Amino acid sequence: LYSRPMTATAKPLSEKQKKHLRGLAHALAPVSHLGNAGVTDAFLAELETTLAHHELIKLKVLAPDRTQRDTTIETLVERTGAIVITRIGNIAVLYRPNPGGPQLELPEN
Repeated sequence: LYSRPMTATAKPLSEKQKKHLRGLAHALAPVSHLGNAGVTDAFLAELETTLAHHELIKLKVLAPDRTQRDTTIETLVERTGAIVITRIGNIAVLYRPNPGGPQLELPEN
């Protein structure tokens, strides 16, 4: 499967920063839908591009059960270096700062 070049993963965020990002994500629509095909090279390539461009995204994961959804989201986080900001049902909000310089301004810890 698609493998991200080894770069530093996103730094851990404080609760204040996560709360700020949750607020920003509230108005977002899911930009990617992960269906029954699961995590494919093509999906990971699309997700990488989307994260690099937007930094904060909503992702809809369609899976038959909660365990499989959790496993899929964990796989995406490991492969992309993103951070799960929140997850409600089949919607996950992921954040990864742009490697060229973060576009979203986060509050101080």
